[in-house]
Amino acid sequence: MRRREFITLLGGAGAAAAWPLVARAQQPRMPVIGFLHSATPDGYAPMLAAFHSGLKDTGYIDGRNVAIEYRWAHDQNDRLPALADELVRRQVRAIVANGPAVFAAKAATATIPVVFFTGGDPVNLGLVASLSQPGGNLTGVTMLNVELGPKRLELVREMIPAAASVGLLVNPTNPNAASVAGELEPAARVLGLQLHVLKASDARDIDAAFAALRERRVQALVIGPDPFFNTRYDQLGSLTIRHAMPTIYQYREFAAAGGLMSYGGTINDLYRRAGVYAGRVLNGEKPVDLPIQQSTKAELFVNLKTAKALGINVPLSLLARADEVIE
Repeated sequence: MRRREFITLLGGAGAAAAWPLVARAQQPRMPVIGFLHSATPDGYAPMLAAFHSGLKDTGYIDGRNVAIEYRWAHDQNDRLPALADELVRRQVRAIVANGPAVFAAKAATATIPVVFFTGGDPVNLGLVASLSQPGGNLTGVTMLNVELGPKRLELVREMIPAAASVGLLVNPTNPNAASVAGELEPAARVLGLQLHVLKASDARDIDAAFAALRERRVQALVIGPDPFFNTRYDQLGSLTIRHAMPTIYQYREFAAAGGLMSYGGTINDLYRRAGVYAGRVLNGEKPVDLPIQQSTKAELFVNLKTAKALGINVPLSLLARADEVIE
């Protein structure tokens, strides 16, 4: 073989070998979503599955054509600003943030789209200009939650007509805490109930709060909406039995764990809708053009076994309205 032909063959073989590397280098980089959450991943597997389902509905599958970077504050809300800044430096395409985390995301960037999911009113919280025209780089989904606080009080009164004193448990590190108390105070006055606000931001605080309820002779408890409490169903459920404290929370999981009642929206649906909106943002839609979605469905769950353990005769009117009676 002639020398010139040999070199040509080598050059051709080298170019062919290099071609896959060049092709891979020219492929578009996989978009990255930053997922910012105030709680811990423990207990959130069903919600994350719902979020992934929403993404899939818009054509995105984690690890195939989108990457998700998770940042969990592990119930320490003061960590959220640093975690949000970290995602901004990572140059993610969008940030998905839960209620307490969205404030940190909003402060960290005015350009990266932020999709939030919260149980509070985003207008009253100062997150968006209006539900129909959010404005800025934020949009998201919300469900009736804080607004259902007065209804939970009414359910407590219906369950225990003789109650004169009711407690409210809130997480003081949650920006929604003041709104939760603000919704319940006038409702308590209308119902002739004395409201005692107690605070808890870790497991020991919860134990102390239940002890304080006994000392103050509180007759029932409403647990304020908070992601931290969502990871404490078992602790909260067992404490309601141990302290003989009739208690209502927002999600079915609490009643299933031993709580007396739950009344609120479906959290999995909230996460699924957030996934859909995150996918739509990746597809090029702008937050300013995506109105705030509202989930208005609320469900009532009653744990009849707990009621019997507490010596409570559940009114037939409540049993008839319950979406599920847990026995």
